[in-house]
Amino acid sequence: MTSILVTGGAGYIGSHTAKLLAQSGYQPICFDNLSTGRAEAVRYGPLIEADLADERAIRRTLRDYDVQSVVHFAASAYVGESIQDPRKYLANNVVNGLNLLNAMIDEGVRSLVFSSSCAIYGIPGTVPITESAPQKPINPYGESKVIFERSLHWYAEAYGLRWCALRYFNAAGADPDGELGEVHDPETHLIPLVMQAALGSGPCVSVFGTDYDTPDGTAIRDYVHVTDLARAHVAAIDYLKQGGASTAVNLGTGEGYSVREIIRGIQRVAKVTPPVQDCPRRPGDPAVLVADASKARSLLAWEPRYSGLDQILETAWKWESR
Repeated sequence: MTSILVTGGAGYIGSHTAKLLAQSGYQPICFDNLSTGRAEAVRYGPLIEADLADERAIRRTLRDYDVQSVVHFAASAYVGESIQDPRKYLANNVVNGLNLLNAMIDEGVRSLVFSSSCAIYGIPGTVPITESAPQKPINPYGESKVIFERSLHWYAEAYGLRWCALRYFNAAGADPDGELGEVHDPETHLIPLVMQAALGSGPCVSVFGTDYDTPDGTAIRDYVHVTDLARAHVAAIDYLKQGGASTAVNLGTGEGYSVREIIRGIQRVAKVTPPVQDCPRRPGDPAVLVADASKARSLLAWEPRYSGLDQILETAWKWESR
């Protein structure tokens, strides 16, 4: 069985991807320091509790499990925190990421799927956003993703690394089987925040900005079900395995929903009206972020299966209200 190293495999998207890797005939090897991930989310392979700052631990894991490919999720991922503490983000997302690449090259592992982000585009000039859109990140988190993607390019040129960077838009939903779901501390994603408010386990929901140039004045985002994101990672591994050229690919549905549409959808699913308060815009929040995902469809034969709004909200509600 082919072993795949999954850095950050105890996290939200990493754990869903590990499950799908196992179901697809791969052996996921989770490498996670558990700073934000959860050991109980690691169910489909061994957990190596270690940090990417420890290059010897990376090398040992690659050797011990005869790893053939890497899926790299491990990163600090709070935009607001990145502005307050850029040192943490550049150290964890760039320096530690380079430790991983160096260990891979030295141990002869030449295939990597990278968890990138639409944050690399900053405030887009046109929507939907294609992969050729200018990369103008407006926070250190997005900047760290750009730097790492550029590093992948140069490692490919010099060392024969083959890579696929998946730039996802808004990850959402939970495992349809109810086994895995979204757990962040602190939670910053809209859907779980609204659901927690509806359940009475979270505070009133803040709607940041009601005066955008959108139909209802609130920001619009492209939500992708986490299982669809996991499917794209498996497809990217297979694509590289079959000799596909290194590339970057957007993952989205091409359709956006506003903050108010999400809140109304959760009211339908939960049959509860969550408490909501209107607040001023947050600096740097674009009005609309929607992907052009045609490249993922053509290159990876990837099509969202679970990313209808009702499917996203129903699986998330099943998880939140468990």
